[in-house]
Amino acid sequence: MDTSGVMVFVESNTTGTGRLCCRAARHRGLRPVMLARDPSRYPYLDQDGIESLVLDTGDAETVARACQQLGSVAGITSSSEYFVPVAARAALRVGLAGPDPVAVERARDKGRQREALLAAGVSVPDFRVIRTPAEATSAAAELGCPVVVKPVRGSGSVGVRLCRTSREVVEHATRLLATRVNERGLPVEPRVLVERFVSGPEFSAEFFDGELVGLTAKHLGPPPHFVETGHDFPAELEPTAAAALTECARTALQALGLTWGATHTELRLSHDGPMIIEVNPRLAGGLIPELVRAALGIDLVDCVIARASGDLPKLRPLRNEHAAIRFLIAPGDGEIAEVDGVEPAARTAAVRAVNIGVAVGDRVTVTGAFTDRIGSVITAADTGPEAARQAETALGRLTVRLAEHAENGMTGK
Repeated sequence: MDTSGVMVFVESNTTGTGRLCCRAARHRGLRPVMLARDPSRYPYLDQDGIESLVLDTGDAETVARACQQLGSVAGITSSSEYFVPVAARAALRVGLAGPDPVAVERARDKGRQREALLAAGVSVPDFRVIRTPAEATSAAAELGCPVVVKPVRGSGSVGVRLCRTSREVVEHATRLLATRVNERGLPVEPRVLVERFVSGPEFSAEFFDGELVGLTAKHLGPPPHFVETGHDFPAELEPTAAAALTECARTALQALGLTWGATHTELRLSHDGPMIIEVNPRLAGGLIPELVRAALGIDLVDCVIARASGDLPKLRPLRNEHAAIRFLIAPGDGEIAEVDGVEPAARTAAVRAVNIGVAVGDRVTVTGAFTDRIGSVITAADTGPEAARQAETALGRLTVRLAEHAENGMTGK
């Protein structure tokens, strides 16, 4: 077995960035190897001929031993937020480049993250970490509704809900506290974050090695959920607002010790100024790296592979354009009967890519999380408004029909 130049991935996203990371590794002459409890979760492994090993990816020692047996490992990383800490600890154990595992673990726990940011004077919403329904009742009374209730660990808006009454707070917190395993089959801690809802537009700050790559404007679906329905990069902002968001994110990263590699910080621009919603010790999801590449020519996925393998990431912009993505949202629960309009959408001016993640016969379930997104369109143009307008136009040409609705002629977009 050829053991030269191995890039180890500890689990992955099931789509999107996970596949792109493996491709980026190969482009650099490295051999990607996926460590996974269940490789069948990742169809692209077979499709792209990616080698995989089955093992307990929740244990850093097990991962480190597997890496040592592979031979010449150039780097260890993960595109999955759930496994970034394990990858960091394993890299440290075998003497490879990686972020500080302690900092990553602190950031992954939203309660601990909030406490660290608050202690450092970084603006965060008022919050409580609760462990029982009774504590949820007290938190709602102390903070005042509306509040956001979410798991202390998670990603993709899974389990995140806006609660407008104390009853809603208790009901949702009770559901979360009763959850024993998450969508990855990992144990769930019996703790829940309750935080005051912050109004205002949402943005994210994409940093690499502690330096700003750019700000992203985020579009959200209707409450009570926080499904991201689109992004614009770079965000159209007044210079003072952009500077304030950047400084807030930079201060948060420094407070958490996250100045190595890619980070994705979500903020709200409230009446009182920028406020941190959460800091993620990983590359952005939602195909934001593809927007950065389309707008600036910076390949953040390649930068992640370069950094993990001890090389220098290429972070200098090659162009100054604007990009946008709009997501196709599942119209309801049921079986996909038809997806129409792909070719007209692809012919729309400025469209760079149309991605459909479902096929006829697939079943979809609306959960109020990232899995509600079943497709996307990406555009690039000279200005932000033009990129956004063309993305909306292309999205409007896509139609999804569910089998259960066929007799009524109902469609969803």
